[in-house]
Amino acid sequence: MALEIERKFLVTGENWRKASKSPQLVQQGYLARGPSAVVRVRRLGRRAFLTIKSLTPGHVRAEFEHEIPCEEADYLLSHFCGESLVEKTRHSIDWDSLDWVVDEFRGALAGLIMAEIELYTTDQDIELPPWVGPEVTDDPHYRNEALSLLRAPP
Repeated sequence: MALEIERKFLVTGENWRKASKSPQLVQQGYLARGPSAVVRVRRLGRRAFLTIKSLTPGHVRAEFEHEIPCEEADYLLSHFCGESLVEKTRHSIDWDSLDWVVDEFRGALAGLIMAEIELYTTDQDIELPPWVGPEVTDDPHYRNEALSLLRAPP
């Protein structure tokens, strides 16, 4: 079983932009929502993925992700996801030998900027970059599946 260990933070200021590299457009939508898991389709640049993700509280979740053809992802996004699409620009940033992701949301969620870091262990120590603000890992309002239902940032 694949586990994702991830922490999420709100981003403060604009200093992160100087370190951003290779920004990519992300489009994602949700095909199914249940009490314990969601099924998501994501288009990330020239790649696409179908993902099943548990809704376990906290920063450790089961995640099963499989690459699919972009044409299939485009069809699923346009025919099955409706208005619950999330669009964002994803920025990669190296900080303290770790790969951070900063997502700058578009559309109805414009103005929301979040940083994510995937960890190797649950007790891994990390140095937070100066542009990282409050942690929202445990706030379900900041999960992408919850954000996909909003028409404005939380």
